[in-house]
Amino acid sequence: MDFGVVFQCDPPASAVVELARKAEDAGFGYVWTFDSHLLWQEPFVIYTQILASTQRVIVGPMVTNPGTRDWTVIASQFATLNEMFGPRTICGIGRGDSALRTLGAQPGTVDELKQCVEVVRGLARGETVEYRGQQLKFPWIENGALEVWVAAYGPRALKATGEVGDGYILQLADPDIAAWMIAAVRRSAEQAGRDPMAIKFCVAAPAYVGADVAHQREQTRWFGGMVGNHVADIVARYGTSGAVPRALTEYIEGRKGYDYAEHGRAGNTHTDFVPDEVVDRFCILGPVENHLARLAELKELGVDQFALYLQHDAKEETLAAYGKDVLPAMQ
Repeated sequence: MDFGVVFQCDPPASAVVELARKAEDAGFGYVWTFDSHLLWQEPFVIYTQILASTQRVIVGPMVTNPGTRDWTVIASQFATLNEMFGPRTICGIGRGDSALRTLGAQPGTVDELKQCVEVVRGLARGETVEYRGQQLKFPWIENGALEVWVAAYGPRALKATGEVGDGYILQLADPDIAAWMIAAVRRSAEQAGRDPMAIKFCVAAPAYVGADVAHQREQTRWFGGMVGNHVADIVARYGTSGAVPRALTEYIEGRKGYDYAEHGRAGNTHTDFVPDEVVDRFCILGPVENHLARLAELKELGVDQFALYLQHDAKEETLAAYGKDVLPAMQ
């Protein structure tokens, strides 16, 4: 199993770069960041410094979207970074949430997401693609490479992931929900004539190592609110009829709204509806043995990477604990 970390691009950017360096030193193979330019600093600028300050980690957004930037710009950013630093980038992408809603825009459609995946990946690999009625190619790319991993919860987005994604990102660490989602993506890939076992699976969720679980819950309860924001869209479209697991939809019945000013922040004021039981299922908390047990379950399901959200008050301590006790045991 590979391991990644997920950072927010809070200033100073130098602190994000330093954390990325420490993650590489601890044995992590991936460094991901949020991508919402009104809430945090611009990630692609920071990626240049992360890549220059490290030797092997693969870097990318968790996640970008088809609406913030022109698709050719997205592809050019990845291709340029790869030319500068070798093939060390990865594109995580979804329909768009905070990056678009803070602009007063709505998430893109699933069809737009699929088309964007194919255009960005093709251009970054040096291929000719059709975009806006034109045949386009970057003439300066030689031996280009880029994987695009799709983040999804709803049935249409899961189907699209199986059809076009190189990987799938599930933002929660509940093994039962993960099993359901992985099966849906693999089923879609098989129906599309693709090898379902070739798709890589990444589970991303807050992880916090320590003994005070009550404190850890309060530091990570924001995550249930963030996931609930996506789930609310699914319930609005499909109801609670079984389009996604009931375990993913039932807890949002007490949800009253969402404030993007506190998006992804520990201690935010609009996640009181998230019960402890959901925090415990969606995140990985407690002593090292708790983490090893959950990760073993996820690995058994076919999860290839676990990416830790580190939006809490023990970032460096958790990085160190994973580097010392978790990564060696799981790898």
